[in-house]
Amino acid sequence: MISLTNPAVRSADRVARREWLRVGGLGAVGLSLPHLLAAQPAPTPAPPLASELGSTFGRAKNCIFLWLQGGPPQHETFDPKPDAPVDIRGPFRPVATSVPGVRFSELLPRTAAQAHRLAVIRSLSTRDDNHDVSGYWLLTGYPYGPGSARQIKPSDWPYFGSVLRMLKPSERLPALTSVWLPDLMRLNDNVTPAGQTAGFLGKVWEPARFVGDPAAADYHIDGLTLQADLAARAAGRRDLLAGFDRGFDLRGRNEPVEAWDRLSHHALDLVTSGAARAAFDLGKEPASLRDRYGRHTWGQSCLLARRLVEAGVRLVHVNWPRDPGDSAVDNPLWDTHAQNADRLQDSLCPMFDVSFAALLDDLAERGLLGETLVVVVGEFGRTPRINAQGGRDHWGHVFSMALAGAGVRGGSVVGASDKNGAYPTTDPVRGGDLTATIFHLLGVDPGGMFHDRTTRPHPITKGEPVASALGSSAPARQAAGGDPAFVPPYDPAPILDPTFAARGPLIAASPPTRDKGWRADPTAGPLLVRKEAGGVFLGCAGEVPAGTRAVLAQEIRNARGGRYTFTVRAAGGAATAEEYERGFLAHTTCRLVLFRFRDAKKDVRAVDELAAAEFRPAFGAAGEFRVERFLASAAPGANFPIGNGLGVAVVLTVNRALTARAGVRVATAEVAFSPAPRFDNDDR
Repeated sequence: MISLTNPAVRSADRVARREWLRVGGLGAVGLSLPHLLAAQPAPTPAPPLASELGSTFGRAKNCIFLWLQGGPPQHETFDPKPDAPVDIRGPFRPVATSVPGVRFSELLPRTAAQAHRLAVIRSLSTRDDNHDVSGYWLLTGYPYGPGSARQIKPSDWPYFGSVLRMLKPSERLPALTSVWLPDLMRLNDNVTPAGQTAGFLGKVWEPARFVGDPAAADYHIDGLTLQADLAARAAGRRDLLAGFDRGFDLRGRNEPVEAWDRLSHHALDLVTSGAARAAFDLGKEPASLRDRYGRHTWGQSCLLARRLVEAGVRLVHVNWPRDPGDSAVDNPLWDTHAQNADRLQDSLCPMFDVSFAALLDDLAERGLLGETLVVVVGEFGRTPRINAQGGRDHWGHVFSMALAGAGVRGGSVVGASDKNGAYPTTDPVRGGDLTATIFHLLGVDPGGMFHDRTTRPHPITKGEPVASALGSSAPARQAAGGDPAFVPPYDPAPILDPTFAARGPLIAASPPTRDKGWRADPTAGPLLVRKEAGGVFLGCAGEVPAGTRAVLAQEIRNARGGRYTFTVRAAGGAATAEEYERGFLAHTTCRLVLFRFRDAKKDVRAVDELAAAEFRPAFGAAGEFRVERFLASAAPGANFPIGNGLGVAVVLTVNRALTARAGVRVATAEVAFSPAPRFDNDDR
């Protein structure tokens, strides 16, 4: 046991850290926050150089940083190119925003109505097409090189949130100055790339990472709630820390002791004050507001970010979450190498557009938008030209981002890209300029210095604040032209209309179309597929030659790796049981099919079957039939090729010529999806 009055101890820095933790450490009472106390403490840095960089310096008290991991396409978000060829502009049109003369993609109708609050930068450029390297520059303000940033190293430049935590800690929740939700950045093979740690500053300045799904019913943060029998002991430990403080005051403090002392008090305050625990309690929000944000991981993470900045957190970084099962596919997150248009319309833009607009409105309604900086950016953009699988590949030469809130010149557009959205033509913005802008608005001089553990000084950033995005303005406003019905709130269901209750006829398979829902072929003739009361009929209405097929199919929305189960309820129909069984069923084959489209046209008649099962419905009595398959790559860790998209179909094939008025009536058709375990991609 160490005694504060032991004359053999000449200075505090000679006491081993493990001894201090044993004597007065938080671990002794179960108050463990490893990311706060896991490393040797760093020296307290000198305050940043005071500087007045205009009226916007320090306008923001806090920041919500929305990271669209994977790289969103500039063409389908903030920089549409309607005059470019179709293989560049894509299938979507631009719409008017709330700012005259500024247009966004029709996939962002709610965001378009917020344009008067936004400064959109259309000339961001890293000139690098790698997730890790391009992202590193934006998250640290410094380019990585040479080599790959796929591995975290102690020598990495610190994440800008770590520098912020050192230079401008939160007044109300110092231990939560920089918070990361709801997960780390991870590449497909579970690589956690550089740029998201404190790097050479040491782990003591790491952001506080809270991994979990805020949309889950049982969401809570371990370590923020004291067990009943520890509360009194925690109070005793607070008294013990005060005793250490008095001892250090008598003997003199050095920088390691100051840092340890600060973190010890911060961590103890975190678990005893209740403020952090209350901030993480989404149950305190009205159900209607939670619905406005969207009841999914991204939406509830954005709502939690608002609660945290309201409680005093300086920086909340919200990382775009992976969908369950997309850990090893060829279009995860915003990384749309395949099916760019469908991923955007079915999943990505419905989630982002609804939640982002809700966040801005919520902040404004609470009087927080004027003191909160909101940043929206991904690590790069996407290629101008659409590839053979309907996707866009990596592109760091030019891409778009948006700022909103404190100190931001709403209704402004910074820079421009060329006619194809390939390269900047005016005002290129680099990674260091982005971090400089964030530091500037938060009241940290981007031209100042910070000090590492050896007291060596380093420039905060070498970039410059994007001046044309800053300031105050009251832009002329107009009604936005987007249609929210075109991008309804995110629906996680793999297929639409499983009971065939939607109004209108089935969608004809020819010519191929991007319309969503059930497609049918043929829809007229002696063999046909038609909607009836209570379901869909596939069958004959006359003489049908051998080799003819009828197909009822639908594309699976937001396809990922995992187990798919396609289930239908169906019965045979005809004037008599004999006509059905001898005149129809004996001449035909009915199958359930799970398939992949052969090309980007998405023709349900041109597919590769991944799984199939025959079924024989009984006359007049509905039965349940299914086919299932676990879809994943045969090579562990390799990407499963979603390719041009997956789908399900009921296929009726005429094996021998027949003349009948009989067929199969499908009452319901459903797809159940069970995602592949995270980073487990073995076929089974």
